[in-house]
Amino acid sequence: MDMAKLSENSVFAAIESYEQSTHLKKQIFDWSEKLRILQDEVSDLAIELIALYQPVATDLRFIKSCMEIAYGFSRFGRYAYDIADILETIGSVSECDKSAVLEMSKTVREMILLSLQALRSRDKDASQRLYEMDSIVDTQYRKYIHDAIVTQEEEDATEKLKDLRCYISTSLILRYLERISDHACYIADSVVYIVTGSSSPRR
Repeated sequence: MDMAKLSENSVFAAIESYEQSTHLKKQIFDWSEKLRILQDEVSDLAIELIALYQPVATDLRFIKSCMEIAYGFSRFGRYAYDIADILETIGSVSECDKSAVLEMSKTVREMILLSLQALRSRDKDASQRLYEMDSIVDTQYRKYIHDAIVTQEEEDATEKLKDLRCYISTSLILRYLERISDHACYIADSVVYIVTGSSSPRR
C-alpha cells in the first residue's frame, strides 16, 4: 500500500507538471526509483515466503499477485517519469493544445484510484468497470493519432514545423497514459485472481 500511494502521487504530479508547466522531473525520478526498489523488496519477500512456508491455495495466489501488483505500481512510476522527461527534453508546451491529454488524464486518474480502492477492499467487480474505462482511453488515443495525421497532411511545411513539438509531446504522453490505464486494469485482474482464483475476463 506504500507503493500504491507513491505511484498515485507520481502519476498525478506528472499530469500536474504538464498542465501547469512546472518542473518536477527530479521529484518524480526519486519516487520512480523508490518504487523500483520497493518492487524488488516485494519480490524478495515473496520468494522468501514461498521457499520457507510453501504456501498453497489462497495464500499462494495472494503472494503471486502481490509481485504482479508491485510491478504495476513500479510501471506507474516509470511512466510518470517518462512524462516528466518529455517536458524537459522537448521544452515548453505552454502554447500547445492540452485538451487531449487533460481529457485522457481525467479518466486515467479515476482508473488509478479505482484500481487502488479495488485492492484495498478486494473488490473483484471493479475489473469490468476498469476495462470499460480502458476502452475509452484507447479510443481517445487512436482518435488523436488519426486526427493529428490528417491535420499534418493538410498543413503546409511552415505550420507542420510549428506544431511538431506539440504533436510529439502530446502523442508520447497519451501513449504513456494509455499504458498506465492498462496497468490499472492488470491490478484489478490480480484482485480478481486473489478473490476468486480465476482470471479476469478480458475485453
